[in-house]
Amino acid sequence: MADFMQSGDFQFILRVLNTNVDGREKVAYALTAIVGIGRRLSFLILKKAGISPNLRAGQLSAEQIEKVVAILSNPLDYKIPEWFLNRQKDFVDGKSFQVYSNNLSTKLRDDLERMKKMRLHRGVRHYWGLKVRGQRTCTTGRGDTKLMHH
Repeated sequence: MADFMQSGDFQFILRVLNTNVDGREKVAYALTAIVGIGRRLSFLILKKAGISPNLRAGQLSAEQIEKVVAILSNPLDYKIPEWFLNRQKDFVDGKSFQVYSNNLSTKLRDDLERMKKMRLHRGVRHYWGLKVRGQRTCTTGRGDTKLMHH
């Protein structure tokens, strides 16, 4: 085992935003275990927090973890551009923010339900189990719809 793992202050599992994060991975990649955080956002957050992406997640101090969580909570306050966020101009309040874990799946489900209720083209395609984004369907994507009809 590496030397840094044998010191007493190393955490093998961190709890960040209701998600278990592997402390043995490098911080930039460990944060991607949280649903809604990709590699690019992870690297940007660490840059804003002043944390080296080469550190292992288990080596982070409590203050560093709090700093990362603060940036994740309010990314716009830390000058992360609006186009970087996964929820831009929300339908309900018109604001842009980053959504994580359970909230992300809830928002997606709500959006699909809203589209179905309004009978939007996208909503109807989701309802029928067909391709939504303009792909061709003449010869491809047959397996999914066959399963739904049986």
